[in-house]
Formats: sequence, C-alpha cells, structure tokens
Amino acid sequence: MINIESFVLGPVGTNAYLLSDSEAKKGIIIDPGMNPKSLIKRIADLDIVAILLTHAHFDHIGGVDEIRKLKKCPVYIHDLEADWLMNPKKNGSARWPELGVLIETDPAEFALDEGQTLEFLGIKLKVFHTPGHSPGSVSFLYDKHLFGGDVLFKLSVGRTDLPGGDNNTLLDSIQDKLFLLGDDVVVYPGHGARTTIGFERENNPYV
Repeated sequence: MINIESFVLGPVGTNAYLLSDSEAKKGIIIDPGMNPKSLIKRIADLDIVAILLTHAHFDHIGGVDEIRKLKKCPVYIHDLEADWLMNPKKNGSARWPELGVLIETDPAEFALDEGQTLEFLGIKLKVFHTPGHSPGSVSFLYDKHLFGGDVLFKLSVGRTDLPGGDNNTLLDSIQDKLFLLGDDVVVYPGHGARTTIGFERENNPYV
C-alpha cells in the first residue's frame, strides 16, 4: 500500500510529496522545497530511495541537499536543467536576494526523459517531458496520480515569464500530453490544491 502525503514548504508554499510504503519503511520524495523541517521529521525512520524533481526552480530544490546528505539517496532530473542545480542564477535563487540564500547542490545522479518508466517501492512511474514553465519540466504518472510540478494548476497554469519559459510550449504540453490522460487522474500540483484532469479539461480558462 503506497501512501501519498504532501508538505507545503518554503516562502512560496511549494508542495513536496512523499510516496511511502509503511511496511517496507521506504519512500520517494518529489520536489523537496525550501525549509523542509516538517518533511525531514516525517522521514526520520524511512529509507528514502530517490528524490525526483519535476524541475529545478529554487523553490522545488531548496531541500535537496539536506535530504540527500541525510538519506544518501540519488537525485533524478531532466538533462535540460541538470546544471541548474549548481547554478543559483539559473535556478532563480540569485534573482530574489530577499530569500537570503543561494541554492547550489551537487549534480544529479540520474537523468529523466520522455517515456521513461521508473520503478520504486514496487510501483511504476511514467515520465512525461512537459516543458513550457521551464525547458526541463517533467510530470510523473503513478496509476491515477499525476505529479505535475508547475505545469497545470487548479483553474490555472504555470507561469512562463521566467528564463526558458514559453506559453505556447506549456499549452502544448498540457493539451497534447496531460489532457490525453483519463478524467479521473488526480493532479498533484507544485502549488495549491489538487484537481483532476477532467475538471481542468472542462473548466481551466487558460487552456
């Protein structure tokens, strides 16, 4: 039985997700954001086998270094943003000095790409390359659960005014990939409340 828990982290309320098997005491983390104390407390007795990143903006990677060193787990990211982990200008932490921190991590161990299937905890996650918000944005589909980062939100979409963003590319990612999924697929976004593919296909004013 896989449990899915969310943690709202950091100054811009980034959703981090923990998928865990309580019997095996193992888990994977998607997008560990800044100030991850609540997440770290929760995973104290878990073996974290991977950190998966939907993209490399500062608010989604702020907790990578701390958790990776604590749990000695590998990091997965799309190659188009692999160097953003080491570059505060690219990941955006240098653009907002009020954050008070420049975020830099070691390189990721593994690359993600379109069509990949990852296997952890006895489950499979399909990888979709969904650029637009950022060039290396990816979404992860496990059963009827979609972890989409900052691509699709409830009644909204990800911003495209940051470096590497493109509105037409974002809309293509949503329409040509995410909206081909079933109505009952639950969307776990990078910010805000959960939604479903069916609800957004019918009601999202931006797509």
